[in-house]
Amino acid sequence: MSLIEQAAKRLEELRRAGAELPESPAEAGHTARPGDHPPTPEAIVRVLEARGAAESSVLRERTQGPATAVSGVRYTPLSTQHRRVDIDLAGLAKRGFITPNAPQSQLADEFRVVKRPIIRNATGKGGSKVKNRNLVMVTSALPGEGKTFTAINLAMSVALEFDNTVLLVGGDVAHPMLPTLLGVPSEPGLLDLLTRDDLDVGDALIRTNVEKLSILPAGVRQRRATELLASEQMASLLRELSTRYPDRIVICDSPPLLATTEARVLATHMGQIIMVVAADTTTQHAVTQALSTVENCEIVLMMLNKARKTDVGSYYGYYADDAAP
Repeated sequence: MSLIEQAAKRLEELRRAGAELPESPAEAGHTARPGDHPPTPEAIVRVLEARGAAESSVLRERTQGPATAVSGVRYTPLSTQHRRVDIDLAGLAKRGFITPNAPQSQLADEFRVVKRPIIRNATGKGGSKVKNRNLVMVTSALPGEGKTFTAINLAMSVALEFDNTVLLVGGDVAHPMLPTLLGVPSEPGLLDLLTRDDLDVGDALIRTNVEKLSILPAGVRQRRATELLASEQMASLLRELSTRYPDRIVICDSPPLLATTEARVLATHMGQIIMVVAADTTTQHAVTQALSTVENCEIVLMMLNKARKTDVGSYYGYYADDAAP
């Protein structure tokens, strides 16, 4: 079938569907001049299809509301209805995590100490004027040192603050553990926002039954995850996430620094880095090597994990004994 025959067939289909057909050359996208021929069926079909696309765009704007695009990432108004998931807080507490219902514990007190300089830096009260200071990455040199455990507990602890909210981001796109540990959907998430034009930020964020805690999972695994995390789209997305609310602290659970290149890429976007070191396990060489990969970040804090005894713990025991009947 020739192009003209195809156009004529399409024109007849449009007539049967009740479409309003252009009758003048100008309406078919053609300026009439002496000697011109009537518009061809192909020209009429092109105009009708363009008109249909424009009408669809207007309809989408009326039903979904306006959306703006920044480097390929679409953002919806703040009124977007996010997904909501109730975290099993009792089950989380049994696994050794901090929960709002049981704040009085040795672990909770330890994280009260840990979070204080992080919050001061994030809010600018620590005298630091570091760029992206409320973007906090939790990482480690090697797998198995407790970085995800630390990221979740730090997020829970910050969520207990009166003056701050927290967004926990699944930045470990190779081995995402947040969905498993917190019982939230694994997608859509971070990587989906960087690859899908039909997805808004509000579609990926998850609100929880912890009032001031929201979660952005890692999303569907992509082969070019490192390049996506290094892209301007990622930088734009993080800017949007970190500046949308003035009291928000963004905590990103990152891959280990020496296991992947993705953690090093993520670090370039961050204002603070928390490096978790497993006591009696991680070698000094591994710690030194990992630190060298993030030396351009101005704020790098070290956290010793899996220690058998801490001063904070003994202090907690002192208060518990003092309060006993």
